[in-house]
Amino acid sequence: MNHGDTAPAPAAAMADIFMEISNSKTASMAVGVVPAASAATVQSDAAKFIFFCWDEGEGHKSPQAWRPREVEIGEPKEGEIRIKNKSIGVNYVDIYYRTGLHHEHLPFVPGKEAVGVVSAVGPGVTGIKVGDVVGYADTQMGTYTEEQIIPAILAIPIPPSVDHITAASVLLKGMTAYVLVRQAFKIQAGHTVLVHAAAGGVGSLLCQWANALGATVIGTVSTQEKAAQATEDGCHHVIIYTKEDFVTRVAEITSGKGVHVVYDAVGKDTFKGSLECLMQRGCMISYGQSSGRPEPVPLSDLAPKSLFLGRPGMRHYTTTRDELLHAAGEVFAGIMAGVLHVRVNHVYPLHEAARAHAVLEARRTSGSVVLLPGS
Repeated sequence: MNHGDTAPAPAAAMADIFMEISNSKTASMAVGVVPAASAATVQSDAAKFIFFCWDEGEGHKSPQAWRPREVEIGEPKEGEIRIKNKSIGVNYVDIYYRTGLHHEHLPFVPGKEAVGVVSAVGPGVTGIKVGDVVGYADTQMGTYTEEQIIPAILAIPIPPSVDHITAASVLLKGMTAYVLVRQAFKIQAGHTVLVHAAAGGVGSLLCQWANALGATVIGTVSTQEKAAQATEDGCHHVIIYTKEDFVTRVAEITSGKGVHVVYDAVGKDTFKGSLECLMQRGCMISYGQSSGRPEPVPLSDLAPKSLFLGRPGMRHYTTTRDELLHAAGEVFAGIMAGVLHVRVNHVYPLHEAARAHAVLEARRTSGSVVLLPGS
């Protein structure tokens, strides 16, 4: 599914189309991990099907270890709603949790992003009714489900003009991109930026958004095919890092000046080089580590060029409901203005979540990956 056929509109159009999202106050199928030694099932108010691990010890780290399991669905309590998921976004952070890079107690249901239809409303909830289409992202774990119960205050109304697959693929990634380009480092016209993994889910949106804001965008990718996509997404210069050294190429492109900001989701393999690419007083934004955790950086390494280093997380910029709805509104406004084109290049049934993880982990994806319950 490709949403990149329309020419981008100016960034100013986003403000004109910005939506005032209403102030509304998270199964049947879930994907989770359970150690085989306990032969446990997940008794949860939020799940009906569970994927669990057959193997002991480290076995849960393999996506092939997941299996479906049915459990009971509860009713939403005070301040909660139940959502029948229509589309589920897959993100690299899901792999971090599955492999143990981010810790989560077993058993657990992975997933941080989904869109669905409200199927039940708990006591005390106002502004949301059964049948409403809502999304939720980067809140509690457990979106690999057919249904889930969440606090109503976390639900984001989805505009009618945005289909559920697009919404599920862009909520977490889009709000992350918003935080990176408008909060953690505010891109301005004339800036030069370096985006690693430029053809990835977040990287694609970063390139488009930075271009619309008037920046010169340099992107790194692994293949010629991804280079073509990055160019379509607004990269002025694309570096295929498997064929050329990105530090050398950035120096050539910028005539030795370096870039104002680096957005790095790769981590270990690119971290040191990214610091080298920065100009004086440049900013290194690390927001992922698909190649592993970077080695520790002594503060003294930042001193020669007075560099800034940040590791922002979306949740810290959406701590209030107003902040959450504003971030989501900026993303939807960008889509409707034609500034952001969402690439949903990989769609799998929910029961093929293991396959989706394997492909994403092998870096054989571009754009977004989505799971569809009941397909």
